[in-house]
Amino acid sequence: MAKILVLEDDESLNRGISLKLSKEGYEVLSAAGVSEAKKLYSENEVALVISDITMEDGNGLEFCRQLRKESSVYLIFLTALDQEVDIVNGYDAGADDYITKPFSLMVFISKVNAWMRRISQKEEGGQILSSGNIRMDCQEMKVYKDDKEILLSKRELQLLLYFLRNPKQILSKEQILQQVWDVEGQFVDDNTVPVTIGRLKKKVSEGEEPEYIKNIRGMGYIWMMDVVF
Repeated sequence: MAKILVLEDDESLNRGISLKLSKEGYEVLSAAGVSEAKKLYSENEVALVISDITMEDGNGLEFCRQLRKESSVYLIFLTALDQEVDIVNGYDAGADDYITKPFSLMVFISKVNAWMRRISQKEEGGQILSSGNIRMDCQEMKVYKDDKEILLSKRELQLLLYFLRNPKQILSKEQILQQVWDVEGQFVDDNTVPVTIGRLKKKVSEGEEPEYIKNIRGMGYIWMMDVVF
């Protein structure tokens, strides 16, 4: 599971952000100060850092500069410093994004999801995912069944990739909508998810065993098979 380090000395805000990110499916490491953040970062494989700038025991800019000397981890500043010079300093220190307070939680989560998708795509470039007799080439975005290519639409490919990256987990309709459709911010009909999943299920299974995708009534959908990365 992707780990996100949240460095924020406002206890209430830290708790709120961490809880929301956890609900999105991320593993969150929470730090109230720079020293604690450094320790957590050194002990874990962190994919994304979300950091305030002004804290009692240090400065987020310096923390960012230090990370840049040893890592290319993605970093978002989340701060009340909203002057143009502050924003420029943030990007100059090595930040990938800069969000000023007060902020929209919905927009913030959308930005985090976008960055995490980018990170996943970068990590999975050239990766082959295999499950049963289904094999997906993540770089070419091609799918094979028993070494014969299956022709899928762009949306079906994105949906299959989401399932393969989250095997044996119940994925709610809302999660699927956000991860596979909301990227483009388009309106989606209530029947879109089940209809698309139905088409994908038919193409990967074609009435054969095993059953790859199962509908868990009232909860969502699950990819039933193990996935080899």
